[in-house]
Amino acid sequence: MRRNPLIELFWRIHPKLYRWSGGRIGSSIMGLPVLLLTTKGRKTGLERTKARMYLPQSEDFIVIASNLGEPNHPMWWLNLEADPNAVVEVGKIRNNVRARQAEGEEREEIWRQLTEKAPEYNHYQSRTTRRIPVVVLERR
Repeated sequence: MRRNPLIELFWRIHPKLYRWSGGRIGSSIMGLPVLLLTTKGRKTGLERTKARMYLPQSEDFIVIASNLGEPNHPMWWLNLEADPNAVVEVGKIRNNVRARQAEGEEREEIWRQLTEKAPEYNHYQSRTTRRIPVVVLERR
């Protein structure tokens, strides 16, 4: 499937607007809150920041490596697999986090909660043979 260039442009601009506005612009998409996730590039070592929808869970943040149902994992997830330490920004607040993949019953419960709020994720899962990672970003 060919990606829509307007959507690609939106996702490139979004983190800048979010950061510039202190999270007032772009703080919610499809009914889910949005955070900025900064990872270290696994090949370059450079910081990479992406806007991600998330589910708040206690003190942690849940993000989904759906990549819109594409066959490959998103780069930010591959970066976290290489180095699970990252930074999350919600509004003007920065948090150091450590990523881990939810498994078993925990993953199933999170997936159920997520798809109640954003059923599009079931569509993304149906488009790919890979099991979409459910990523828990634990505050450090």
